[in-house]
Amino acid sequence: MIIDCHGHYTTAPAQHDMWRQAQKEAFEAGGSPPEYPAISDDEIRESLEANQLRLLAERGTDVTIFSPRASAMAHHVGDEQVSLAWARVCNNLIKRVVDLYPQTYVGVCQLPQSPGVPIAGSIAELERCVNELGFVGCNLNPDPSGGNWTSPPLTDKAWYPFYDKMVELDVPAMIHVSASCNPNFHATGAHYLNADTTAFMQFIQGDLFADFPTLRFVIPHGGGAVPYHWGRYRGLADMLKRPPLAEHVMGNVFFDTCVYHQAGIDLLFEVIDHRNIVFGSEMVGAVRGIDPQTGHYFDDTRRYVDALDVPDEHKEAVFSGNARRVYPRLDAILRAQGR
Repeated sequence: MIIDCHGHYTTAPAQHDMWRQAQKEAFEAGGSPPEYPAISDDEIRESLEANQLRLLAERGTDVTIFSPRASAMAHHVGDEQVSLAWARVCNNLIKRVVDLYPQTYVGVCQLPQSPGVPIAGSIAELERCVNELGFVGCNLNPDPSGGNWTSPPLTDKAWYPFYDKMVELDVPAMIHVSASCNPNFHATGAHYLNADTTAFMQFIQGDLFADFPTLRFVIPHGGGAVPYHWGRYRGLADMLKRPPLAEHVMGNVFFDTCVYHQAGIDLLFEVIDHRNIVFGSEMVGAVRGIDPQTGHYFDDTRRYVDALDVPDEHKEAVFSGNARRVYPRLDAILRAQGR
């Protein structure tokens, strides 16, 4: 089985995005947005079957952990109520996808974060999505300000009420920023990778996992710069009198395979223990084109993993076993389906 841990609904029906635009305009004008539009099941099917579902079939992926489009979370837009309304309609749409394709998709939720608003405000939506919608995790934005980084580090106790709930529900979070309002940081080329790297450094500096030994995070996009600069981070941990990374961080942190060339995947597996790698592609996402050097899509990450010279059991762990361990609610769903 191949489980893609990193999928976003980047091809949602146009009415969904049109409502978001109307919501933003209504907020700016001091009014209320219109009612959320009716979207038929057929429109949802059409949005997927010509895009993600076609590619999943072509690439041989069995299950995708699916969430709202990360770049559109835009927690810096509007206020807390705007973010809550947007998160709810996005998560409800993901639930409809899962219901239409229960063998293919499993849900992960967007949170109603907002700059300057305590993360405790997101607990209710996490509970709703896990307990009522059957989702298996969440996307947690370490920078709701959209590139200004006004939130405390992820190791700060301001985040602890949310972590308590994650532990209670036994769900992981993918650390995922959204759009950047700072022109210095291109969203997918700079802001995303900066955030991945920043989160890892914050974990080194703090003692979060001493307080939450079962807390689990997926750092996407191959861990940002971390595998490439692994010696730097081991050295910094030593200088900061932190325990070795294997003890201090890597029991709780996992990297995905959203690295879009063979040499990058080779490096990831050479540096990072295979037990800390989960398969992901972010297909129809940040990098959608065909690599002129290979003739294949950049985001066809299965091709890179298949080409690795590593034991088959390591590939099997990355393709499915690790995801089932990191997302125990996913494992329960698959077992209930006889898989």
